[in-house]
Amino acid sequence: MSSSRFLSTSHQTLLCDSPRPAVARIVLNRPDKMNAYNHVMTEDLLAALAAYRDDDALRALVITGAGTRAFCTGGDISGSNPEQGQKVRSQPMGHGREMREGMQAVVLALRNLDKPSIAMIRGYAVAGGLALAMGCDFRYAARSAKLGDTSGKVGLLADEGGAWLFPRAMGLDKALRMTLLSEVYDAARAEALGLVTEVVDDDALEDATLAFAEALAGRAPLAVRLTKMMMARSAGLSLEESVADAQMAVMIANPSADVREGLKAFFEKRPPKFEGR
Repeated sequence: MSSSRFLSTSHQTLLCDSPRPAVARIVLNRPDKMNAYNHVMTEDLLAALAAYRDDDALRALVITGAGTRAFCTGGDISGSNPEQGQKVRSQPMGHGREMREGMQAVVLALRNLDKPSIAMIRGYAVAGGLALAMGCDFRYAARSAKLGDTSGKVGLLADEGGAWLFPRAMGLDKALRMTLLSEVYDAARAEALGLVTEVVDDDALEDATLAFAEALAGRAPLAVRLTKMMMARSAGLSLEESVADAQMAVMIANPSADVREGLKAFFEKRPPKFEGR
């Protein structure tokens, strides 16, 4: 268990814990609103993600939603808190600033993490909720889950990062169809389209996701973080530039204590004990 501010800080809209060794968990805690995000939740998420990022004892992150109805259904358009964000929206270019400082910042923070993150999806992950899930590295979904982009139903856009994330996961034509027609898919179809990493029976979802997170957390932290960084950057690089990145990374990883421990454990036929140094 970590004793960092990740666990010690309270949030209005989140629950944070460490359910397995070196595994952090963030629970979106607005089940009465199907975990739709508001201004407070995005602020809470940014703080929790920063705390996870800065805690070397935490090596994998699971994000999920409270209850069984939804992972997250996007922005809260219920009007239950009309004052939320109203001050920002009333300013020139305020709607853009609201997005830039809200869920867009959350998705960017997730994508910029150098440690792995997993979305554990029950119920609906739609609109900005799907963008939040796609911001994670992996998505484990209950068989009964529903995923898609419903923004267009009310004339809104895939503006939380979906316009970039969706085509890269499923291809431009399929992403356009999903968004323009506001399609929502069952978990099996979403997996076939590339939106889901793995589909798990509902009653096994938590155990399977946490087991995967614990397995990731048990890998050599330096190698995990450098691999994430290399692969994230590679999409915008040529092969020559990418292998040059790898040359820089091996100068950090290869001389590390973790590599020495990994080799020693291999020859001693025992599991390695990585410390991230």
